[in-house]
Amino acid sequence: MKKVINHKVYDTETAKKRGEHEPNPYRNDFSWYCETLYQKKTGEFFLHGDGNAASPYSKSCGQNEWCGTEIIKPLTYEEARKWAEK
Repeated sequence: MKKVINHKVYDTETAKKRGEHEPNPYRNDFSWYCETLYQKKTGEFFLHGDGNAASPYSKSCGQNEWCGTEIIKPLTYEEARKWAEK
């Protein structure tokens, strides 16, 4: 996934994976989600989150309907450290 946030490019293809959290390995489960911590060549960290309809990454996609989605969230060094410790 590639996204531009505040004129900065965040790309999961070119960044280095630093950690991953996938509490439920069954992708067809409505509550499945996965978080991956990345570090750009510039040293910046970001989190890629991907999940199904009953996950922390769900979004409303109609009246009384929820869909899965994926996001990229820039993190400070301190936020990345806390995520890794958790």
